[in-house]
Amino acid sequence: MKRLYLLLWAAIFCSTLAYAAASAPTIVCFGDSITAGYGVDPGHSYPDYLQAALKARGYHYRVLNEGISGNTTKDGVSRVQQVLDAHPAVVIVEFGGNDGLRGIPITATRDNLDTIVRSIQQGGSKVILAGITLPPNYGQDYIHQFDAVFREVAKKYHAVLLPMLYADIYNQPGAVQTDGIHPTAKGARLIAAKLLPLLLPLLHKDAAAR
Repeated sequence: MKRLYLLLWAAIFCSTLAYAAASAPTIVCFGDSITAGYGVDPGHSYPDYLQAALKARGYHYRVLNEGISGNTTKDGVSRVQQVLDAHPAVVIVEFGGNDGLRGIPITATRDNLDTIVRSIQQGGSKVILAGITLPPNYGQDYIHQFDAVFREVAKKYHAVLLPMLYADIYNQPGAVQTDGIHPTAKGARLIAAKLLPLLLPLLHKDAAAR
C-alpha cells in the first residue's frame, strides 16, 4: 500500500510539473541553423542557454526552439503560422544569413522579414529582430544594403533590434565553428548573453503566477 501511495504521489507531482511547464508563457526562437544549434551537441544552442539564464533569474518562461537549418526568410514566412499557434509572449526572429549567402535579392529578404515581423505583431506577440551580416567578399555595397534591411524593418514596426547577432563574438577564441559561420557552444552562450538584456524588459517575472 505504501508503495502504491508513493507511485501515485510521484505521478501527481510529475503531472503538476508538466502542467506548470505547459502553462508557462512562451518565448519562441524562430530562425535558421544558428537558432537550431547546427554543429553543437543537444542542449547547447542559444535558445537552451537563454532558457537556463531566464530560469536562473527567476523568470518562468518556456523557450521553444523553432530553428531549422538552411531556412531562408521565405521559409520563415511559410512557418510563421506555426509560431503563432504557440501563442508566444515574445518571438526572437533570426533569419537572413542564408538569403545573403545564396544571393537572394535584398528586396525579397526585406519583404519576407516585413511579413514575418508584421504577422507576429498582429498575432499579439512582441518581436526581437536579430541582424546578421555577410563575409567581406560579398562587397561593401551589397553588405551595406543587406545590413540596412534589419534596421529598416525593426524601425518600421518599432521592434526591438539586435543590430548584429555576432558582434564581438568573432573576436572570441573558440566561439565560431571551423566553417566560420556557425557558433560553437561557447558562441551560442555569448549570443544568449547578448539577447538577454533586450529580452528581460519584455517579460514579467511573476508571469507563472498570472
